[in-house]
Amino acid sequence: MIAPHPVDLQAISQADKALEGVVIRTPLLENQDVNQHLGGRLLIKAESMQRTGAFKFRGAYNCIRQLSDEEKARGAITYSSGNHAQGVALAARLLGSSALIVMPSDVPEAKMHATRDLGAEIATFERDLESSDDVVERLRLETGRIIVPPSADARVLAGAGTAALEMLEQAENMDAILVPCGGGGLTAATAVVMQALSPKTLVYAAEPALFDDTRRSLEAGGRVQNPVGQRTICDAIMTPTPGALTFPINLDLLAGGLVASDDEVCAAMLFAFEHFKIVVEPGAAVGLAAILSGRIDITGKTIATVVTGGNIDAARYGALLKRSALPSGLT
Repeated sequence: MIAPHPVDLQAISQADKALEGVVIRTPLLENQDVNQHLGGRLLIKAESMQRTGAFKFRGAYNCIRQLSDEEKARGAITYSSGNHAQGVALAARLLGSSALIVMPSDVPEAKMHATRDLGAEIATFERDLESSDDVVERLRLETGRIIVPPSADARVLAGAGTAALEMLEQAENMDAILVPCGGGGLTAATAVVMQALSPKTLVYAAEPALFDDTRRSLEAGGRVQNPVGQRTICDAIMTPTPGALTFPINLDLLAGGLVASDDEVCAAMLFAFEHFKIVVEPGAAVGLAAILSGRIDITGKTIATVVTGGNIDAARYGALLKRSALPSGLT
């Protein structure tokens, strides 16, 4: 017998009510010319337009709002390469708390600056030499702060799942949804919502080709790690292994995992800019890249993907767009 999932539709619906007026109801974008070119409907949930530029604000706020006054006074601590960091920083500020963020030293400077600008402190560590969990635990013991993890918390998952609820209000009869997957929180929460309200909608994890730990774990039936020392332009989802809390949900509910190369991600970023007029950071584009690269057949179907964030500095964004060799063929 499969154990109950740590988050359910009721918790996600409660989070949806609590976040009303706090989060942005982001659009579900569609371009008829793109649809005609692809031979199916492509829908893009533009969480790049969310507060702090990423979906992570949803889960961070839903978690911190439920802390006691004493816990809020102690402040939050978390690991993040950028988007969750900014979500926690803003949520803590809005709720009268504070935030300490543990970040890999190789995170783009723009994300560190944006996190500091929201009032958070930052502690860096070496990605290949230290475990983020170990660093967070050491600093938690030193400071007494409350951990608000990127995905390993039912309150965070419930907040993330509100994006999926919005998608179902914005479109019917989606055949599949591709979710960029790092720790697997948004992927798991989306799958929970779809199982409850739209069980015919397949949910896939989308990952960079060198960081496809969820895809390989799904095939193996258990959590496997990514090799140490690899790199991808998708820094937001460079996680070492699927989350312990989220993977059982994903193993139970996902239709599978799809991958895209860094070059395909660059092409998808340019495609989103040209045809949807949105800025997409690399890790947020893997679902779109998988669709455009034919990893899933869109012909005659309605396929959606979540563009999870748009936090990228102008110089790096321009360089990655120039790297793309995509002429889309659309006019």
